[in-house]
Amino acid sequence: MMRNDEHRDLFPGALELMILQTLYRRPMHGYALAQYIKAVSDELLQIEEGSLYPALQRMLKAGWLESEMGMSARNRPVRIYKVTAAGAKRLEEEISSFEKMFAGIRRVLA
Repeated sequence: MMRNDEHRDLFPGALELMILQTLYRRPMHGYALAQYIKAVSDELLQIEEGSLYPALQRMLKAGWLESEMGMSARNRPVRIYKVTAAGAKRLEEEISSFEKMFAGIRRVLA
């Protein structure tokens, strides 16, 4: 979702791409992941729990992520997600696909 209640859907695979890239940098729990994406995007992107957690579950099932129990900064039990080798490979593929798509969009807008 975008700021000022303006809603735009992300392109297919965008959420997974952002999750993989973020977790590739550093393992974290779901809430921290959503807050990180929001902060890095200057609050232009807000990932809702209803989208985030199903995506994380799909990615765990696909073998792109693994998780373990940990503690949050507030000393609460949380599930910490990290990228697997298969997830790192998928991330490379998604970045390549995104770059091609973005190049095509740039040509159309030129």
